[in-house]
Amino acid sequence: MEIQLWREFLSPYQLAVDELIIKFRHLKEDFDIQGVYSPIDQVEGRVKTIDSILDKLQKKDISMNDMAEKIEDIAGIRITCQFVEDIDRVAELIKERRDMEVLQEKDYIRNIKDSGYRSYHLIISYTVHTAKGPRTLPAEIQIRTIGMNFWATIEHSLQYKYKGSIPERVQQKLSNASSAIDAIDHAMSEVRDEIMDAQVYHLRKEHTVKDILNNIQNLYKVANRREVNKIQDEFYRIYLLDDLAKLQHFSKQLDIISEGYRAQSLN
Repeated sequence: MEIQLWREFLSPYQLAVDELIIKFRHLKEDFDIQGVYSPIDQVEGRVKTIDSILDKLQKKDISMNDMAEKIEDIAGIRITCQFVEDIDRVAELIKERRDMEVLQEKDYIRNIKDSGYRSYHLIISYTVHTAKGPRTLPAEIQIRTIGMNFWATIEHSLQYKYKGSIPERVQQKLSNASSAIDAIDHAMSEVRDEIMDAQVYHLRKEHTVKDILNNIQNLYKVANRREVNKIQDEFYRIYLLDDLAKLQHFSKQLDIISEGYRAQSLN
């Protein structure tokens, strides 16, 4: 296939990846805006390279005419989570969506591969709208913890180096590393509630401070500067107390003051 034809073939897949990244990142941001813990930590995506597609065609004995139907991971999305428990939650969020359909699930967490690979895969059907009209494509979504992703990235690099035949001594070390990461994931799960509480506290404090500073900045444009300076000094005093409840109470009072000046609508 000529380069130009490859570009035309892969273009809808790139569009699918771009759209899916935006959607899942926005989902994470929505959790953050609500001030609640997000099971999504990071979202990445890629379209398989031409050489990677060709390698898979050869390995699976698939003709180029059949690759669109038989290769399901040309478009790939990777979602990393902080905790093992978050993986099932993310999978459920995907299944609940109406803009994509789950076609297949592969659970390599409860059914770890012999190599030590752990991840949760979903094959979805997703429709993009191109210049030639709508196009429904398969895409693979990999969901894993940060530790699992670290291991998989290293293992992938070694597979590439050794052309799929990793020496036994190296494979054994990878297997040991996988077990160690599994132990770390489970250890982190034991303090999951405490970590989540700390992160949510920090997130709510961050949003509250942002709202307060935005109101103060707008008040400087319309209110008496001496009065705004007093408000700012009071904010600093309360901030140093490190008491979120008092900070939120101050923010609500400031909202009322700002509404009186119609300052909240200022840019």
